[in-house]
Amino acid sequence: MATETKKMYELVAEKIIEQLKQGIAPWQKPWNSAGTDYSMPFNAVTGNPYKGLNALYLHLFSPYEDPRWATFKQAESEGWQVQKGAKGFMINFVKTHDLRTKLDENKRPVIGTDGKPVKIKVELNSPIVTKAWVFNAEQIKGIPPLPVREIKDNELWEKVARAESIVKASGAKIEHVAGDRAFYAPLFDKINMPERPQFETADRYYSTLLHELGHWTGHHSRLDRELVNKFGTPDYAREELRAEIASMILGNELKIGHDPKQHIAYVDSWIKVLTDTPYEIHAAAADAQRIFDYVMAFEKKIEQKQEATKVPEFNPNTLQTGDIIKYNGTKYEVLEADKKNFLIQDLSNKHKVQLTVNDGLFSSLIEAKRANRNTISILDKAESKSMEPDYSISTAKEMVAQEESSFKRKF
Repeated sequence: MATETKKMYELVAEKIIEQLKQGIAPWQKPWNSAGTDYSMPFNAVTGNPYKGLNALYLHLFSPYEDPRWATFKQAESEGWQVQKGAKGFMINFVKTHDLRTKLDENKRPVIGTDGKPVKIKVELNSPIVTKAWVFNAEQIKGIPPLPVREIKDNELWEKVARAESIVKASGAKIEHVAGDRAFYAPLFDKINMPERPQFETADRYYSTLLHELGHWTGHHSRLDRELVNKFGTPDYAREELRAEIASMILGNELKIGHDPKQHIAYVDSWIKVLTDTPYEIHAAAADAQRIFDYVMAFEKKIEQKQEATKVPEFNPNTLQTGDIIKYNGTKYEVLEADKKNFLIQDLSNKHKVQLTVNDGLFSSLIEAKRANRNTISILDKAESKSMEPDYSISTAKEMVAQEESSFKRKF
């Protein structure tokens, strides 16, 4: 168990300094694509990843290969058993809100429909830091083995395509210039990258680009960090520390890893900064988590946009938003739909009607919807039979091969 006489950030700072003096940056481990879907520490029960300093602490100190962790009570609740004599790892929880009973004007508890007092979230004036001890999955009996999946040939393509979509969604201005420098220019709000062919592999290119994207998030219009610092100064080293830790988390999330050669120029500066101010690792880990969250939010926006434009699968048993149904010489459009209530519009006169599943018009529209669908299906089949295929299976395979070759040349 970690010694409690020192704070967590002091322990982490000492560990990093120790490794840096040996020429090793702990967040810059060469990537091994074989293995599991996770590599950063996460909770075995909730599936939630640990964040900030907790993630860095478990990542640096753990002698275990398994990234899963759980408290004694969590393991017990799942029917697992922590091995006798196992030593836990201390982590911190920062509590910023508290659940309290809601009171009425007479200072009496407000009772909800379930007969229990209503709870409200109240923000604390001063955050409360609490400690907990977690155990690694290798210390827990009865926990299922960590799934090991087969690495597919096209998986690297999927990884770099995911990284590319996030970079594009960010809208960051990226300029490719022949040379050996990759950097973010805050005055021009621009990322400078070497040409793609200069990188040994596609994942090396994107791991470097994500590092620079980490710096890009510090612009005053985004996360607003101080970026105009002279090389070799403590402030420059602090910003690099944030970008390095953030790129480690991003690299693990996207399964593209890091280039272990990139940290060499900053080793002496990092040692000095962490020696003089050990708390800096706590601040750096917190900022790195903010960078990660900011960058990954672009992927969430992509998913939300795709979901919003996604055409719902045809369901013949109910009305769906967007349905346009011909019935009794009139076209009806479904404007809103949930399980039991619907809002439709008569397109001939724009008159809107509220329906429930018990209304006769609902049943009539369902029958018409099915009939319309069957008519379209028959027409589709007739049309497909009248058309000759424009290429054979062998031709299709050639097209795929050409596409693969093109992709490999691109990276």
